[in-house]
Amino acid sequence: MIKNLYSVTNIYERLIKPILREDKGVDAECLTNLSLKLLAFCSSKKEWGFISNYLEEIRNELCITDKKLNQEICGINFPNPVGLAAGFDKNGIAANIWQDFGFGFSELGTVTQYGQPGNPKPRLFRISNEQAALNRMGFNNNGADLFLKNFIRQNIKKKVDREKNCLGINFGKSKITSISNATDDYISSLKLLIPYCNYAAINVSSPNTEGLRKLQDPILLRELLKEIKKLPDCPPLFVKIAPDLSFKDIDKICQLINDEKINGIIATNTSLNRLGLENTLIKKTGTLLSEESGGLSGKPLRNKANKIIKYIHNIDKNLTLIGVGGIDSPETAWERITSGASLIQLYTGWIYKGPRLVPDILQGIIKQLNYYQISNIEEAVGSGLLWKN
Repeated sequence: MIKNLYSVTNIYERLIKPILREDKGVDAECLTNLSLKLLAFCSSKKEWGFISNYLEEIRNELCITDKKLNQEICGINFPNPVGLAAGFDKNGIAANIWQDFGFGFSELGTVTQYGQPGNPKPRLFRISNEQAALNRMGFNNNGADLFLKNFIRQNIKKKVDREKNCLGINFGKSKITSISNATDDYISSLKLLIPYCNYAAINVSSPNTEGLRKLQDPILLRELLKEIKKLPDCPPLFVKIAPDLSFKDIDKICQLINDEKINGIIATNTSLNRLGLENTLIKKTGTLLSEESGGLSGKPLRNKANKIIKYIHNIDKNLTLIGVGGIDSPETAWERITSGASLIQLYTGWIYKGPRLVPDILQGIIKQLNYYQISNIEEAVGSGLLWKN
């Protein structure tokens, strides 16, 4: 009874979930930062007895192990297909803990060469009725040098010495760096952090850094990727794209990625499209969503993000796809996988649904695999198989 009272699920249901039902009240960014600081403390003090014991309880509660969920992709072992999306742990301060919450991998960042404060506050807003969020953070982070120090402080080993804890790092362009100098900016961060990441995500799609999406132009993107590929010990590379691209633009990016032998695509980032919520009131500011800047995430993005995954998979079944955007249930996770995503990532859905979402998704996937008599999740990717209750 006492253990159940202090389970991470019970703490979330009693303390966090009531806050998330209201758009006003505790500021969304403050709540995120408070939660992250607590997780960061635990991540850096895992050897302390009471923290070690509590993390073991969390693992027992949230971690699901099944060989059917295991995949080797780009030479990387993923124990399960559910990852933490970039944007939550921007500075890698809790890098050592995400596997304890059941994630098969985590993507940290976005990190830039130079530390930067991001856009003016308030810049993160709940839209609870729609299970959505609006953010215009602007790549706020402490920069690549301090990111590395955070890894060292947590005793994060280099990838060659790390059996577990699959880490991706999401790289972006510093605000003060011009588009013409973007390549040098990315490469500076990559050189520093490549030894620690199992894969690198090249973020050219955030809507909150002025001019960044210009790097999705095939000419500029090709130049950037060519130079990154020249780096010694270059890890598998994934390009993160926007949901607002046309299919014609996506075709060009897919061709480029094939030409340059890039490993895959992360689809998608947040959207500048208001997806039917134009007249939704942002209670924190008193203005309509159509009048606010920033990227929309969460449940409203589900259909758009899934269509893009399905489209890319249909035109090129050899590209590895990571699906993100609007995944908030076992059903939506299965939909994204059977549309063509080998891996999926959670952020907004995980915030609203809580830590039980990860094991619920994994148990749901296992149930579907068993129903269809599939021996490994790889066989379900792009299969189009429908969810069965």
